[in-house]
Amino acid sequence: MEEKLTDQERARRDKLPRYIEMGVDPYGQKFERSDSVKSARDKAAGKSGEELETNHVHVSLAGRIMALRKMGKAAFMNIKDVTGNIQCWLGINVLGEEMYNVFKLSDIGDIVGVEGRLMLSGTGELTVRVEKYTHLTKALRPLPEKFHGLTDVEERYRHRYVDLIMNDESMKIALARPKIIRAIQEYCDSLGFHEVETSILSPILGGAAARPFVTHHNSLNKDFYLRIATEIALKKCIVGGMEKVYEIGRLFRNEGMDTKHNPEFTTIELYQAYGDLQDMRHFAENLFREVAQKVVGTTNIPYGEGALDLGKPFGWKSMKECVLEATGIDFNKVKTFEEAVKLAKDNGIKLEKHWNSIGYILNAFFEEKCDDLLQTPTFVYEYPIEVSPLTKKCKDNPMFTERFELFIGGMEYGNAYSELNDPLDQKERFIKQLEAKAAGDEEASEMDEDFLDALEYGMPPTGGIGIGIDRFVMLMTNQTSIREVLLFPCMKDAK
Repeated sequence: MEEKLTDQERARRDKLPRYIEMGVDPYGQKFERSDSVKSARDKAAGKSGEELETNHVHVSLAGRIMALRKMGKAAFMNIKDVTGNIQCWLGINVLGEEMYNVFKLSDIGDIVGVEGRLMLSGTGELTVRVEKYTHLTKALRPLPEKFHGLTDVEERYRHRYVDLIMNDESMKIALARPKIIRAIQEYCDSLGFHEVETSILSPILGGAAARPFVTHHNSLNKDFYLRIATEIALKKCIVGGMEKVYEIGRLFRNEGMDTKHNPEFTTIELYQAYGDLQDMRHFAENLFREVAQKVVGTTNIPYGEGALDLGKPFGWKSMKECVLEATGIDFNKVKTFEEAVKLAKDNGIKLEKHWNSIGYILNAFFEEKCDDLLQTPTFVYEYPIEVSPLTKKCKDNPMFTERFELFIGGMEYGNAYSELNDPLDQKERFIKQLEAKAAGDEEASEMDEDFLDALEYGMPPTGGIGIGIDRFVMLMTNQTSIREVLLFPCMKDAK
């Protein structure tokens, strides 16, 4: 089938043999550069045009052509690298006819190298007076004129490589993400935590409530899950005596996609022997402040059209308090499952067939009714035991657990426990999960005999927390969609 090309695409391809005729490889070779756009600008900082002329400030740069203004025997172009954009002036009297003719084949989007002296243009703009021009890569497709303004924003995510070229904000976020992750690592390391790596493939579904991705191991002729959490493996490290451990890594959950969820995502999970929920509370609150200070430069960070003060103490509310505030329903007064079912039906809560106790319905009320109340940073604590199979029971009320989730802007950022270390209690919880799975709960955990064996060797009282890295980056870069902070998010096929 003949490839359909636009006039611009055909014109660019027609130039390829002309490069070869001139002895130029259309796809170039290694180019030695001494400067980035930023370092070139730093060299010129504070200097007048006369000083630049006198001092002969020489630079060697490479980048992509973003603008071209050809004027016969002279031309201006702008090139862009990862650090910024700079104007270049090219004249046939400086380059010579042969090199200038190579330049004349250039198009916006081509990648080139330039060497020359810095000067100020007639309008006072810093400019490279090009003395040597090197063609490096021919772009066969033209760049879009208004890529950032496309009505179909999904095209930006689907063609992220073009988005990075055209959209400085996307590049800024992409470069900020590793800095944020590094700041998290540095904070954890400063507290004596050890970073580890654990397996992505797991024979057991566990560590969280989620639908998994399944893959097949050919040599073992056995199905494995892509991990939905790192929890179980890290707790085994605690049993082994590591005491303070964390892992930053990819998790995989076979669920829906929206502005807050992607099927593969990154978390940090961290566990501290001899700690509890309050240790995780202090860790989380201080982590957000530390990283904001290091990456953004302040704990009063931009958020939406306003600002969010991470320097203030975070809120602390029970799940029942949140539901009471949002709906007027006091679950302290709900004594039977039948009462809870009626409340659910009266308030539009969809009932699941495996629900058989009040805790499930309380949790559903919270998930569906309370997001708008949790705009400022708030820890929501006391989760029902039914939805917390790996968590210690509250001493004063065994129907609830020592667990919190951290919410900011109505979105969950972290999930923490006083970890369950009683192997007999843990086995009973796994049995309850198996019953829920048999009743239709696809997210319920499986029986993990090896983990139970580990607990029988003794795990010290432990605090643990998981924090979503993608959402953390969203917060630190003031983004409302998770797709903005993932270089290549999972996307539906283009229509």
